[in-house]
Amino acid sequence: MALKTILHLSDLPNLDHVPEIYSTCFSKGLDLNRASSFRIPKFMVIGHRGHGMNILQSSDSRMKAIKENSILSFNSAAKFPLDFIEFDVQVTKDDCPVIFHDDFILTEENGTIFEKKVTELCLAEFLCYGPQKETGKEGKCLYRKTKDGKFVKWNVETDDSLCTLQDSFQKVEPSLGFNIELKFDDFAVYQQDHLLHILQVILQVVFEFARDRPIIFSTFQPDAAQLVRKLQNNYPVYFLTEGGASIYYDVRRNSLGEAMKVCLEGGLQGIVSEIKGVFKDPGAVPKIKDSNLSLLTYGKLNNVPEAVHMQYLMGIDGVIVDFVEEISQTVDDMIKPAKEMTTEGKGESEANSKLQFSQKELSFLLKLIPELIQF
Repeated sequence: MALKTILHLSDLPNLDHVPEIYSTCFSKGLDLNRASSFRIPKFMVIGHRGHGMNILQSSDSRMKAIKENSILSFNSAAKFPLDFIEFDVQVTKDDCPVIFHDDFILTEENGTIFEKKVTELCLAEFLCYGPQKETGKEGKCLYRKTKDGKFVKWNVETDDSLCTLQDSFQKVEPSLGFNIELKFDDFAVYQQDHLLHILQVILQVVFEFARDRPIIFSTFQPDAAQLVRKLQNNYPVYFLTEGGASIYYDVRRNSLGEAMKVCLEGGLQGIVSEIKGVFKDPGAVPKIKDSNLSLLTYGKLNNVPEAVHMQYLMGIDGVIVDFVEEISQTVDDMIKPAKEMTTEGKGESEANSKLQFSQKELSFLLKLIPELIQF
């Protein structure tokens, strides 16, 4: 794919000199009148890797229903009342943004597992893995490595081909927003010119094909987060953090407090945190909100309706979830009574039948939750 150069690297001696190269022109459904005070208009539900991530060793069939990060998964998620889907974008060595979560892609040949880094493959090599679009053509069988080091065949109930970022813009329901996670190796050190090149390649595709589709960028890489904010101001940028669940050499990744600093220093619009980090430090929520930052969460607890309802009461702006059908219905049920209460007192009995907490009860729960969360 031929790509135009957005900026010349020679023009960018350091991050402070990177200009915002696009003006704000995107506002569909989101308030971007002033990037620094970006606000999400309602509690959002975002489909994790589309219809939900795959956990191949899980006993829950929902975690193996549809191939994650695929066009099929994205359009399956679009059937439910979601605001966005989240997916991971990496760039191949021939400069094509592709959608894939893991740093390495695995296959098996003659009983031996072979792994290759996604970013070291060209596009044609990447697309040779998994189901093929061409009739009669057989792709390389995909495997995945579990957390305990085992290799398992990537078997799901409904499979689909690997895809590019351009594919997603052209083949996914156009009203569905994209939360594009800019994926980088957690343990690699990146030079600014390399980050800049990767982001240029991704932005070129976004600006060519996004049209009116709502877009949010997010990344765990703090320099990339600040740089993509410098490169454009059409779309909000969120900094991803585990909130202290894991400790990294880069201290900016190790707490909600550090995540706030990254956002405020770089003019980012919000934080996406592992929900355990928020529940362990609920006092961070009002601080984040007082700093005019939006707060979204991800994590397995977001598949639990009660945990999602608690976040709604805490003032969190949205959740990234795997069980899109169940949680989107939960959110619809918990928000609907509040809306009805604002229209001539209607729906009061229904609202009272829903999970409700007094301020005193909520305060008690917020003190109790950190004791229940174990890292």
